[in-house]
Amino acid sequence: MSKWIKTLALLVLLLVITACSTEAPSSSDESEGSKDNGSEEDSVKIGLSISTLNNPFFVTLRDGAEAAAKKAGYEILTSDAQNDPSTQLSDVEDLLQQDIDVLLVNPTDSAAVVTAVELANDAGVPVITVDRSSEGGEVVTHIASDNVAGGEMAGEFIAEQLGEKGKVVELEGIPGASATRERGEGFHNIVDEIDGIEVVAKQSANFDRTEGLTVMENILQGTDKINAVFAHNDEMALGAVQALESKGLLEDVIVVGFDATDDARAAVKEGKMAATVAQQPELIGQKAIDAAGKVVNGESVEKFIPVELQLVTE
Repeated sequence: MSKWIKTLALLVLLLVITACSTEAPSSSDESEGSKDNGSEEDSVKIGLSISTLNNPFFVTLRDGAEAAAKKAGYEILTSDAQNDPSTQLSDVEDLLQQDIDVLLVNPTDSAAVVTAVELANDAGVPVITVDRSSEGGEVVTHIASDNVAGGEMAGEFIAEQLGEKGKVVELEGIPGASATRERGEGFHNIVDEIDGIEVVAKQSANFDRTEGLTVMENILQGTDKINAVFAHNDEMALGAVQALESKGLLEDVIVVGFDATDDARAAVKEGKMAATVAQQPELIGQKAIDAAGKVVNGESVEKFIPVELQLVTE
């Protein structure tokens, strides 16, 4: 009888040990599963709406943002508005439906983008504007070069090169874009104070090289007695260079652009452009991702994050 009791006790002990050994792995799996789910929920998803990828400046800005996001381990979704405000609004709607944590937007038009910004506000998604600002809605921070200072830099350079006397053409960017308004403001802060400098024509070429060529050709039909051209971006400046070159006037006209794209830097080295105001689009993209990460983590950021400018003349 004693032997039977001992055998029964041993069987009970084995059953208890077996139960414990099967329960432990199950608990471990559940724990690991919870951890995996948590990492998915904690991942940062950023939406980036670019005004146009037909402009090399914004391609570089996008590349800077995407590289920074990859390095930080963030997911980034990028859309191209193709310079159309209605397309940008639709793009932002699509991004918001994909449960993004932060919206980065480079407006096609500073007034038209307000509706898109307000949609993000209503969805509880923080908004960061890059290069161009929004005229309304709640924006956490704006990351850009100081466009007014850049316009002043161009105006001062042209005034110095002309000895404060001459006729100047101004090629403006997209009407309604903050960069257009601010670069023009800075330029006129300088040249309007100099009696010897006259802005004989100013017209929008929508930040586009082909339009810059056409607009400049039309201006030259009215007068070829000009001494300088200030274009609100390099694409228009390069279009103006083509128009001046075809008329045999390039050697006598100073052309200054804005952005310091690769093509513009090459034109400066070749002597076809006198200067370009250098922004750092890659750094703008990087700073935008850095700010997005801070916003997601509940950290405070400055309302305006500037990116340094410099004048490229060689």
